[in-house]
Amino acid sequence: MTFRHLTAPQFTESVPELVDLYIAAMKYPPAIREQRIAVWRRDATSPGFVAVTAYKNDTLVGIAYGFKGTRDRWWDLQLRRGLFQRQAMTPAMITVIRNYFEVAEIHVAPDLQCKGTGRKLMHMLLKQTTEPYALLSTPEVPGENNAAFGLYRSLGFLDVLRHFTYAGDSRPFAILGRKLPLT
Repeated sequence: MTFRHLTAPQFTESVPELVDLYIAAMKYPPAIREQRIAVWRRDATSPGFVAVTAYKNDTLVGIAYGFKGTRDRWWDLQLRRGLFQRQAMTPAMITVIRNYFEVAEIHVAPDLQCKGTGRKLMHMLLKQTTEPYALLSTPEVPGENNAAFGLYRSLGFLDVLRHFTYAGDSRPFAILGRKLPLT
């Protein structure tokens, strides 16, 4: 397995292949491809952008990227809405949301999940940020019984919001966070 950091221009050039992996890993319909390509390319212009990929025999098998959380991003606005609605905007949480790295995406090819690829991607990704906290979201599953939750919990991610619904998406999500650096 080979892991590579991507610069923003390298990421932007590779986005179609990266989105194809995302669609396969998440079992999303191919119809979302062009829209996701545009979003991912826009993400590459975000402050603090970091991307890491994994290859097996020159085949892309993993992607993780993120950036500094900022108030002008849709996800941050959704996070703040959820915290206010749940009356969870404590002084400690205000400190977190002013100083976090958003793990925007992490995906591993289905046949390589639970084999350490995601863990290595997360370590490499989070090692590159100077923010003191990391936040991410993941779809809720009964009993947290999937590879994503297993990875996040093993890395020390704790609940920030549970059973949260984003505007325009009726699926429940968990927002998880942890203090950095990873140990």
